[in-house]
Amino acid sequence: MTSAIDALTPTPIAIPESTLQDLRFRLRATNWPDDDGNEDGSYGVPQALLRDLVQYWAQEYDWRAAERAMNAYEHYTVEVSGVRVHFMRKPGVGPSPTPLILSHGWPWTFWHWSKVIDQLADPAAFGGDPADAFDVIVPSLPGFGYSTPTRPDMNFWKIADVWHELMTKTLGHQRYAAAGCDVGALVTGQLGHKYADELYGIHIGSALTLDFFNGDRAWDFTGGRPIPPGLPDEQRSRLIDLEHRFAVHLAAQMLAPSTLAPGLADSPAGMLAWILERWMKWSDNDGDIFTVFTRDELLTHATIYWTGAAIGSSIRTYANNNRYPWTPTHERTPAIEARTGITFVDYENPPGISTSAERIRSFLNSDRAGWYHHVNITGHPRGGHFIPWEIPDQWTDDLRRTFRPLLGAAPDQPEHHR
Repeated sequence: MTSAIDALTPTPIAIPESTLQDLRFRLRATNWPDDDGNEDGSYGVPQALLRDLVQYWAQEYDWRAAERAMNAYEHYTVEVSGVRVHFMRKPGVGPSPTPLILSHGWPWTFWHWSKVIDQLADPAAFGGDPADAFDVIVPSLPGFGYSTPTRPDMNFWKIADVWHELMTKTLGHQRYAAAGCDVGALVTGQLGHKYADELYGIHIGSALTLDFFNGDRAWDFTGGRPIPPGLPDEQRSRLIDLEHRFAVHLAAQMLAPSTLAPGLADSPAGMLAWILERWMKWSDNDGDIFTVFTRDELLTHATIYWTGAAIGSSIRTYANNNRYPWTPTHERTPAIEARTGITFVDYENPPGISTSAERIRSFLNSDRAGWYHHVNITGHPRGGHFIPWEIPDQWTDDLRRTFRPLLGAAPDQPEHHR
């Protein structure tokens, strides 16, 4: 039987050699500023680290090898409501694979899902049950990767509308599953809010509320609140560390993306520095980024941003999340009615929370829990912000645990794991 995807024309990734030559030229021509006193990274990305990566990117990095690895999967580029969407696909291998769409975050790319896509599509090849197979769709978010250019007003809840049309109209699925992390978790949460009846369920990393970017001071991670007096030293240090991770990221990208974008879009070294700092600070790497990403892996993600001309449009989504604030499409509770699985990692625990068990209890006692119809919550002691990249086996297990009962008779009794 012919499926909707059979009617699409594959579009393998094939970056022109002229684009790569221009990239190498710009890298070699980098105008380096003074960076005295920053050997410890206290002023930002240490220049010695950045220079090493830039030199390797210009002289040794092999994009064509990365391209071949990506093209081992199916790639398509389609128009959905006038929005250009690139997606990667791995057909499911099993008796009845479930359609699953995976949404990445920032500064992620679609390739951050590369460590889980094979396990999800063909579990039997990894010693699993073929009944757990998914037909895996991995798009580049509009304005990211190769889903460029995009509309200037694109944000997370508008992306959810694009995803739903992609899955139901373009690809012809009556129901599907969805999962995501970071901004992709908000996209996925919006799917679970607006389109719950057409989803089997969702699985997300973290569990932000959908109004996270609403308000006059959404760019301030603290919400303008002062540090409470009398906090134990450990909690105060943890709170400041969290603020340092996100303050410049949220403020710059939400308040002035068009000021930042020209420099990042003109200088690959500048672009790499901006996104590298997030990979360094947000991953669970014990102070060594290369325990999470190899040089080639870092530069593959960076090259996707560069060759897709995506850095400017990707950072603008932050401003648009605030400029076009989320509003509910219904007033029922929970707001996210789709059955939801959640993965937490201890690296992102808030101040005063030390273990996965404490993180789960804290979430269940918070007002955030009431947003979700949660059926499976898991915490892990290792892994950082890039969960499916950093702990792919655990993420895959968590997701399967969420969806197994939902694809049959879904129970309402939630499960908590640590």
